[in-house]
Amino acid sequence: MPEDDQPLFSAVDALLEQVPQTPLPEPAERRRLREAAGLSQEQVAAALRTRREAVGNWEAGRSEPRPPKRAAYARLLEGLANRYPAGSPPEPAAPATTPAPPSPPILAAAAPKPADLKPADLNPAEPSPVHVPAPAAKAPPAPRRPMGRQAAPKEQPAPDPRFANGPLAVLDGDGSAYCLGGLILDCPAKDIPSLVDWTLSEAKLGAPRLHRNGKDADPLVVLTAAAAERLGLPAVLEDRRGLRLPEDHKVVRQIAKAKWQLTRRGFGPWARVYRPAAGGQRQCVQFAVLPWGAFDTRAWGGIDQLPPPELAHLLGDYATRVITPRGSTAVSGLELMTALRPPTKAVKDEATGGWVSGPNPGALTEPLDPAPPEAPDEHPVVSALYPRGHQRTPDQVLDEEAYDWIRDPELLTDEECAKQYAVGVDVNMAFAAAANRLAVGLGPAEHLHAPVFDPKTPGSWLVDLSHIDIDPRLPNPFTPHGGRPEGPAWYATPTVAYAAELGHQVRPAEAYIRQDRGSYLDAWYARLRDAYLATMERLGVTAGVPEQEFLAAMERHKAVDPGQAAVLSAIKATVKGGIGKLRERPQGARYRPGDRWPALERPTWRPDIRAAVISTARVNMHRKMLKLADGAGLFPIAVLSDCAVYLSDGPTPLDFLPRTPEGKPLPGGFRLGVSPGMVKHEGTQPLVWAAQLLDEGHNPARHIKGTDAALDGE
Repeated sequence: MPEDDQPLFSAVDALLEQVPQTPLPEPAERRRLREAAGLSQEQVAAALRTRREAVGNWEAGRSEPRPPKRAAYARLLEGLANRYPAGSPPEPAAPATTPAPPSPPILAAAAPKPADLKPADLNPAEPSPVHVPAPAAKAPPAPRRPMGRQAAPKEQPAPDPRFANGPLAVLDGDGSAYCLGGLILDCPAKDIPSLVDWTLSEAKLGAPRLHRNGKDADPLVVLTAAAAERLGLPAVLEDRRGLRLPEDHKVVRQIAKAKWQLTRRGFGPWARVYRPAAGGQRQCVQFAVLPWGAFDTRAWGGIDQLPPPELAHLLGDYATRVITPRGSTAVSGLELMTALRPPTKAVKDEATGGWVSGPNPGALTEPLDPAPPEAPDEHPVVSALYPRGHQRTPDQVLDEEAYDWIRDPELLTDEECAKQYAVGVDVNMAFAAAANRLAVGLGPAEHLHAPVFDPKTPGSWLVDLSHIDIDPRLPNPFTPHGGRPEGPAWYATPTVAYAAELGHQVRPAEAYIRQDRGSYLDAWYARLRDAYLATMERLGVTAGVPEQEFLAAMERHKAVDPGQAAVLSAIKATVKGGIGKLRERPQGARYRPGDRWPALERPTWRPDIRAAVISTARVNMHRKMLKLADGAGLFPIAVLSDCAVYLSDGPTPLDFLPRTPEGKPLPGGFRLGVSPGMVKHEGTQPLVWAAQLLDEGHNPARHIKGTDAALDGE
């Protein structure tokens, strides 16, 4: 053969290798042939220069070998089929050469590498002589049902074939893409544009819409440090302020050259690479870059230190219970609102007979400017009314925030000082519970003078509540600091409604009300409640158990499965962060006071809704504390957000929470249990410790667990 022809023949040979050859045997037959020959998956993987997990996936039918390994694998199977036709007895199994599978990885200990896991740990379809199931394989405890008629089991919807491999994948440096259920895909991409093409064309990743008028969730690809290096990404982002790659970086240029686009945030810890939708089909991939801190430890713990299979499993749990992560837990919380209540839906145009986009009833459909008292200081509405640097007074600004209150130590009684312990109780999912069945405004505000107060109308009211006397041993329900208001102030509807509930006349001087209203957050609450309860069940805490059992389960729940504990932390952070995002403040060095910022262009930028949720949560806390004060003479010594601290003869909540003569919890007070709105034990400290903090002006509720609640994200 002439030397000049050699490259041509080599190219043809390479092309032939890519052409599918004789179809491979069925997955079950592949496994039979290997076992008949007495070969282990490790031996086959070593011969084919691939991973043991890949062989397990081929035998389970989860994936197919790619050229050139396909041809070599076909040759192996053909040779084995000649020696061991169907019905022939298998040879004795070769002795195992791999170590026993390690214990499931946990966040607090060094986690094993994927290579140390047996195939059965990653591939449930592959049996193993010694099988230690990973946390992903643990069946959740059966939920307790109340006595009586049982509901028929809900039919599970058929899986969407477009997203057969789940909502996300964790990509490692060797091209392994770890998905839900132990599935491992072979990803040949070595740059971001190729990875985007592979994800959208072959990976079958994503999730179906949560509402019929919504959009399918874009696939999420999580990049480990090794994967980031393989794709040409730096180990550390040099731009610590903008948190993005510079425009002239090689990866950014590759994306532009391939005709893909980035959002205004650029390529940072959470990057979206997309093209405009074509033919109604979205073309977008979300990336999370682990070495750049995509998963905040305050919300997720040390989840980013887990091996890829375990990380994929835990992120998949969050994605299936809540939503595919799209950024921080705060961003995901806000995106969940939109996913469950899309702003638009398809409506028929009577003029043309075609379908067009129209507003979706019951949703937030367009960006709205807030009423002046509802706007934060940076908002253009405020800058148009007041000079720069003006400090607004309570009659000029709505100040609905969570409690941060301590009792005056001089008000401690001798009986209280004889107690031994300070015990904290914390309301489960307090802000989520406050959002349940809460009527919020959907449209613009209407300004009224001297209106008649209506507790069913959402809005902000200028009213004087300073004349209302509250026992000084309780925080005042009308201010975050728990002190008496000094005069007229702006309040959200739930706060004014509580004043009326306490029997006081309220005469607002002004109001900004919203007649178009609805329970916008109901679906959001329900999904997060279900996610929270499902995760608690995985941690061994179920509804309806006796209080002692509940307290014992809560003592050990984080140690039962640290991975699920991280998911639980993320769910709670999603609630608080999502509510906080409703009044997102300006960010970045380029912002100038009085300018608009990007968040204002979202329909979900609604500080009035945030105020209503926080107002409801604070009122709910006060209502329960008042019940304990009136029914049992119990008064807290400190309150921080959803945590109240009481003095007690014993170290647990059962030692001070009052009971009825029948032995049941006091109606309307704090009740121990796992459901949102019920309470758990937050922590216990000696009385002397609490008294010292009170004397120093510090809040014992912040430190009752022995740590700083704010630093812990509580």
